[in-house]
Amino acid sequence: MLKGKHTVIEIAGVRCTVVETGASDERIAFIKEILEFNGYEVKTEKEKAKDGTLLATSVIGVTDILFNAMINLYERKLLRKDGHILNPSYWNQWPEKDWDVPYYQVQR
Repeated sequence: MLKGKHTVIEIAGVRCTVVETGASDERIAFIKEILEFNGYEVKTEKEKAKDGTLLATSVIGVTDILFNAMINLYERKLLRKDGHILNPSYWNQWPEKDWDVPYYQVQR
């Protein structure tokens, strides 16, 4: 989910802006497809527990240090593969009926 905080970590030896944490493999594929279509290089890494064991969830990051998912999404700078502007409902994978409704009108 979207948070306004801007975090930079190192993934596979490259400094990356964190896009999302706690992501499943399906979520990674979804986000990666969107970001790569928009020209960003995506890196992922399995999350680690405090004792060092790997978790089932992952961190998604992009190599563009200035990238902020929330800002780019709400400023309508990201596109879907079909050419439409990406909105928060699509990004969060909410039901399809909410995709074309402005974010401030979606009741959650």
